Amino acid sequence: MNLRRLPAALATALVALVGLLALPAQAETTGAAKAAAPNFKAPYPCGQKWTYSHHSAEVRRALDFVRSDGGSTAGTPVLASAAGTATRHSQPSGAGNYIVIDHGGGWKTYYFHLSSYSVANGASVAQGRQIGVTGSTGNSSGAHIHYEQLYNGTGQNIRINGSGLAYPGSYNQYYLTSDNGCGGAGSPFTTWGTDVRVRADARLNASVVTVLSGPTSVRVLCQKQGDTVNAEGYTNNWWSKLRDQGGFISNIYIDHPASKLPGVPVC
Repeated sequence: MNLRRLPAALATALVALVGLLALPAQAETTGAAKAAAPNFKAPYPCGQKWTYSHHSAEVRRALDFVRSDGGSTAGTPVLASAAGTATRHSQPSGAGNYIVIDHGGGWKTYYFHLSSYSVANGASVAQGRQIGVTGSTGNSSGAHIHYEQLYNGTGQNIRINGSGLAYPGSYNQYYLTSDNGCGGAGSPFTTWGTDVRVRADARLNASVVTVLSGPTSVRVLCQKQGDTVNAEGYTNNWWSKLRDQGGFISNIYIDHPASKLPGVPVC
């Protein structure tokens, strides 16, 4: 959150009102506690490259992430950086729509400013599971993932894959490419196009699960024939089931020349 951009009096009042943020600035864990920490991964999809920064006015040791690989930050899936239990929260004057994941052993992660949630309140989530969609709700000047790691309620210096990240004062000094969700079920592909709707079934009138605002790394579990789609000068009736988004998109929006994807089973 960009409290430093608010007038000083308003920023002070906001911090006093928001119990969520009224915690010690930082504390580094040591010994057994650090050894027991989950192997946290980046909170965005496999293969994507993001840059990050830290606002000095933040009370806790947060980092803000934005995409730097040409894709759109807004609308990109937000992934669980480790397994745990997810709870949904809303703070319109501050964190906006956000999710907290309790990983056990005193460890929690926070994901602020979501445009929407992708899991039910209290859901058990695996590492790499989509939990929300990147947005700019609450006190935010633009789409980004505000990300925190806490141990026993105190913000920690963020570690990804066991390595501590830098805390630059601006973007485009440091970068992090995600390996979250790279393994496991499904074949890796990349989508193309903007505002691509992911639907609950391979039908144009099926409910929209989420929207891919730009190119996104996805894992396709299977494919099936459904409604014929005419878009971008193409026609196709094959649809891909996306593992992390929990729905289907037309194969038109999979970045591959074949109408039916090779090596992907039929649902």
